[in-house]
Amino acid sequence: MKTLTEPLETARLCLRPFRTTDLSDLHAILSDPEVMRYAEPPYSLEQTEAFLNFFCIQQRRAVAAVCKKSGIVIGYILFSPLKQPGVWEMGWFFHRSCWRQGLAYEGCSALIRYAFDQLEVRHIVAETVDPIRSVGLMKKLGMTCRGQERELLLYQIDRPGQVN
Repeated sequence: MKTLTEPLETARLCLRPFRTTDLSDLHAILSDPEVMRYAEPPYSLEQTEAFLNFFCIQQRRAVAAVCKKSGIVIGYILFSPLKQPGVWEMGWFFHRSCWRQGLAYEGCSALIRYAFDQLEVRHIVAETVDPIRSVGLMKKLGMTCRGQERELLLYQIDRPGQVN
């Protein structure tokens, strides 16, 4: 699977593949009840380690958002192809101390540009049950609502010039 293999730099972030040494930083994100409010129950250390090793490292379905200033992983960004060719999924969790600073937007928008410019991506989809914070970021990223399945709000952005 072709995905992000080399670091991708933004003004304040380095987006890169996850490493086993990211465990404590990732756990600080995934164990926070407020961060996980609309997702799953907060992760135990064992759950975070299993998730990091299998999903993030072995399957390479997410990238780490590392603060350039501190070197700490402050965000997890799901960035993974779906079964339909040219369609990728995006999602994110950022450390609560980093909310409302534009960091999720900075990282996600860089990955969207990368996906459209460097990969064979036609559409990027995202879903949420959080109608305020997540939907606000999805709209800012240029995503539009494609519908709703039960409580899930479905959003998508298309490669510029792409016909659905």
